Amino acid sequence: MATTERKLKQAVLWEPAADKKVNCFLCNWRCLIADGKVGHCAVRKNIGGVLYSLVYDRVCAAGDDPIEKKPLFHFQPGTRSFSISTPGCNFRCGFCQNWQISQVVLEKGAIDGQPYSPQEIVSAAVRAGCGSIAYTYTEPTIFMELCAETAVVARQRGLANVFVSNGYMTTQAIDFAAPWLDAINIDLKAFTEGYYRSLCKAHLEPVLDSIRYIARNTNIWMELTTLIIPGENDSDDELGRIAGFIANEASPDVPWHVSRFYPTYEMTDTPPTPAATLQRALDIGRQAGLRYVYVGNLPGSKAESTHCWRCGERLIERIGYSIRSNAIKDSACPACGAHIAGVDLG
Repeated sequence: MATTERKLKQAVLWEPAADKKVNCFLCNWRCLIADGKVGHCAVRKNIGGVLYSLVYDRVCAAGDDPIEKKPLFHFQPGTRSFSISTPGCNFRCGFCQNWQISQVVLEKGAIDGQPYSPQEIVSAAVRAGCGSIAYTYTEPTIFMELCAETAVVARQRGLANVFVSNGYMTTQAIDFAAPWLDAINIDLKAFTEGYYRSLCKAHLEPVLDSIRYIARNTNIWMELTTLIIPGENDSDDELGRIAGFIANEASPDVPWHVSRFYPTYEMTDTPPTPAATLQRALDIGRQAGLRYVYVGNLPGSKAESTHCWRCGERLIERIGYSIRSNAIKDSACPACGAHIAGVDLG
């Protein structure tokens, strides 16, 4: 049962400024918030010179998913992840698949959800037989207070913690989460500032900075996803620059998920991504030196499975989010002995 008491939670990662204003440095908007006002995310409010989270106890979605749905293919494959979110986001993506909860605060001024405590969330995950808790569906950075407290309890009960994020967090936020965050999937949505400004109402470079920082300064397992939208980010040049950035600025071992777009939210007139485009992205990723490139949202694709980067042996056979077989032993290919990057692979 959920608790009934609503809690106004003092926020993390902020400092006071003059005239009862506060500086929030949770994400790269780095809002200067006047007394009585909210930040860019609309769920962190300055009350009397103190910053509070308005969504600490407003869980609006919860359920257990395959870890592959995050998508995370090289982190505890075949397990389930208890997934939660609160309303709100610091992006305004016109193609958001979860716009009903990510944009509701701005569109309707509503902050709905149920007051589940960290202990109740973790207990639900344990009952469901999950191996991790995923902070997902909306941007987890904006409910960092709930993430942090839940994650500590989860670790105590043997569960891992994962983020599905737009990557707009500050380095301070990454350092804050690093002691308890085990894995992250970041949406690298495109490789042009124009795309981010037009379709996400955000900026590209902070996302690239986050990816670099996580790869070079933490032990957080990272995978990246690019939703390929026809006519927006599907050119050979842009896909090549994304793949090259991952290989050279993060690691060839970072898995890249190229995902099929379906019409949604404000982009219902844009057609789905052709299968040939996804295959082209797959080839470009491999040519750039990436060892693990996957196709998502295209049922039946052979590129859902994990193959050895050295000899090509199929190691994990996937159909959709289900694993049919896993031949990896001690994180190695049984055919040639090549090391397969990841966490708890088999």
